[in-house]
Amino acid sequence: MIHLPRIAASAAIAVAALAGSAQAQSYPERPVEFIVPWSPGGGSDTLMRIVANNVSPYLGAEMPVINMPGVGGTVGLTEASKREADGYTISQVHEGLLTATVTGITDLAWSDFEPIALMTASPQFLVANADQPYATFEEFVSYAQENPGEVSIGVTLGGVPHLHAAMIEEAFDLEFNYVGYEGTGERIRALVGGNLDVAIGDISSAGQFVENGDLVFLATGAPERMAQAPDVPTFQELGADMELAVTRGIVMPKGAPAEARDGLEAALAELAEDETFVEQVNNAGAEVQFRGQEAYADYLTRLDETVNRLAEVLAP
Repeated sequence: MIHLPRIAASAAIAVAALAGSAQAQSYPERPVEFIVPWSPGGGSDTLMRIVANNVSPYLGAEMPVINMPGVGGTVGLTEASKREADGYTISQVHEGLLTATVTGITDLAWSDFEPIALMTASPQFLVANADQPYATFEEFVSYAQENPGEVSIGVTLGGVPHLHAAMIEEAFDLEFNYVGYEGTGERIRALVGGNLDVAIGDISSAGQFVENGDLVFLATGAPERMAQAPDVPTFQELGADMELAVTRGIVMPKGAPAEARDGLEAALAELAEDETFVEQVNNAGAEVQFRGQEAYADYLTRLDETVNRLAEVLAP
């Protein structure tokens, strides 16, 4: 004999299970708005637009970019932090937020957001004028230790380059004479012109001058030697457990649901393996260095400890 109530109950359970599964995979149901807290055309804007323009096949939704520049990226991030934590607003951070927090530019901190994924990295280099009496990092360290306070280094005062220089100073027991410049290009031109001894730079800003023989790469903050500069040692090879890079990662407002966080992380992980995406990032002078939620949070935690330890050096 067939028990119709039991069949009906089983069918109801099956339908509920299917509905639950569909609900679990429902994110995103509409476009995910990307607040890029920098002006159009800059490094962050360029790289994050490459993300937004390529992620749709993996995410299943469009990702329109809205530029909200101002006060070192903190205007856009402040707006993003106030948005509803529903997974449909994301933003971008790099090391500049950490230095802005510790120097009092903003009350925001990276911990006010949900880190989703680190996507790109632009490894930084210690670059020297070729006329200096050192051609290797070891020779540079010896010279700097013998002449404390005399080596002039070009940075953005209170910014990420200042942080990177302070990390080198601390790791190798050096004392620099910091000279502030607004942007990377400006300090690299000053270095080429002989107005600085060394500077913090990158492949895109200094590579051509290195090829011409005007400048020398002494060391790179990349975790491994870079294909574009295979003869340049990493700081880790040279005895310092540190990475020096401008990393760009994606965050959501605090409290975003796990479904949204996990869904976006999975889409970005797939995007990081996309050959077209990787090529576009490389052409923009950066590398794809994907780290998911946990690894990205660990990176920011460690870096935040370093920034706070060097706060007095970074203070304006």
